Amino acid sequence: MTSLVREVPAAPSDIALEHFSRRLSFETDCSDVHASQQAGSVDFVLVDVRGPLAYERGHVPGAINLPTRTLTTQALAAYAKTTLFVVYCAGPHCNGANKAAVRLATLGYPVKEMIGGIMGWLDEGFRLTGSVERVADEAISCDC
Repeated sequence: MTSLVREVPAAPSDIALEHFSRRLSFETDCSDVHASQQAGSVDFVLVDVRGPLAYERGHVPGAINLPTRTLTTQALAAYAKTTLFVVYCAGPHCNGANKAAVRLATLGYPVKEMIGGIMGWLDEGFRLTGSVERVADEAISCDC
């Protein structure tokens, strides 16, 4: 009897290599962002794309707040076109980071998504910066 896992055959190794390698060019994870911050090798701009209230309540340390709707040529004029933006939103249940990545790419900037967003950051055991003393739904909400 074939398992449900094998019901759809796996891709050949060369195609799997191309697929997974490409995914890494589009995303990073919370642990890599945190490790880069701790090592002082932050060569990217970390962007929380949620609304200002959600950002105030709790955000990843070092992140700036640029809600997707504010990502315009004018708002980004201070950044060189080679600036790598790493975007995040509330978590895997929200596509706000994807929308922001599309906007940044449309404007000609390199961009990666920090997969997991706020939820991923908290799952890794990392702390947020903001007005919320403890982890609460208000700190995670999207408002994007």
